[in-house]
Amino acid sequence: MTAGHRITVEQGTEHVRVTYGGRVLAESRRPLLLRETGLPVRYYLPPDDVRTDLLTPSDKRTHCPFKGYASYWSVPGAADLVWAYLDPKPEVAAAKGHFCFYETEVVGSR
Repeated sequence: MTAGHRITVEQGTEHVRVTYGGRVLAESRRPLLLRETGLPVRYYLPPDDVRTDLLTPSDKRTHCPFKGYASYWSVPGAADLVWAYLDPKPEVAAAKGHFCFYETEVVGSR
């Protein structure tokens, strides 16, 4: 990490849901909350809580100097809607293989 840049990953209790085109793509009561300096909180959802059968792998890859390389998936009408770090840096290892969507609805907390 560079000076002043911080990332934390913690277990959340929020009930989150992701929908697109009227379909539920993911729903979880056990999201990981990734907080990163200068960015909004992101919810990383366990693979078992994501309708991976509705996702198509994308060729897109991005690199974050703090988290590592991200892989992306699409749904019809929404390219690169979801991403995951399949081999993240040690600081965010807890989020390995969890899916993150650009738009996540917080339904409630416990």
